[in-house]
Amino acid sequence: MSQLVRLIGRRLIALPLMILGVTLLVFVIMSFSPSDPARLALGESASPAALEMYREANGLNDPIWLRYFTFLGGLVRGDLGTTSGNVPVTDVVAHAFPITLQLTFLGLAVAIVLSAVLGVLAALFRDRWVDQVIRILTVAALATPSFWLAILMIQWLGEIPGGWGLFPALVTRWVGVFDDPATYLRNIALPALALAIPVAGSLTRVVRTAMVEELDRDYVRTAVGAGIPYPVVVSRNVLRNALITPITVLGLRVGYLMGGAVIIEIIFNIQAMGQLILDGVTRNDVFLVQGVTLVVAIAFIVVNIVVDLLYVVVNPRIRSI
Repeated sequence: MSQLVRLIGRRLIALPLMILGVTLLVFVIMSFSPSDPARLALGESASPAALEMYREANGLNDPIWLRYFTFLGGLVRGDLGTTSGNVPVTDVVAHAFPITLQLTFLGLAVAIVLSAVLGVLAALFRDRWVDQVIRILTVAALATPSFWLAILMIQWLGEIPGGWGLFPALVTRWVGVFDDPATYLRNIALPALALAIPVAGSLTRVVRTAMVEELDRDYVRTAVGAGIPYPVVVSRNVLRNALITPITVLGLRVGYLMGGAVIIEIIFNIQAMGQLILDGVTRNDVFLVQGVTLVVAIAFIVVNIVVDLLYVVVNPRIRSI
């Protein structure tokens, strides 16, 4: 148990250090942006004197190290600056980020279910036709970019001429799951599937490999030889032990899903983090791009720490130390 506590402690201690490193990296990169926050805020017609007054008032003429500590102080208070439209970045992100999280984790849930079912079936029927079909499907899924799959889904299943009209091609109005569950599911179904399928392809291979390794262990033959039904051994022992390995790669897959969600949101016109980044880059809005990038990066770090802790908790070999 002491080893378990030490492992959890190390990961929790590393969390603020990694977040600090991300804030420094994002701040330094955005500091080299050619855009002038003063001109973005005051407009192209602002006089040089007004621009200089704005820079002095907002600390833009301070050394970069002082601006970084000022930025950290604002970050602790929940202040990410203001957009070129004079709207607090925190307010904009607070509205968009939950939508991106919903899309990311729904895509992850679909990927986990698909990969668990297909990976277990492929291992139980290894080298037979079921395994061969699943291998072909996983290779196809891995070779298919999520943005291209999203476009195909819109053409085949979307409400456009020539499509089946099952789902909206573009999300014109985002509604919450509790406000209108049917509309919510129709809006998020295609984006979540477009994100989930490539991830499910990679996770299926991991699950299959882990299952095959467990099925070949001596304890499986011993348990079956002792009279325990094979399905019971698989469900109670093999499956539980085999799923420990896929958990270790979930953190990286969540990062992929978050990055993919940014593109998918733009394709489906979902007003979330992806649209914010596009708007920020289009308008050269430094503070908006900086705030959105920072929030996504911190979320990725936190999710990876949580996955590491989950692996520590579910791995009986670590818990028993």
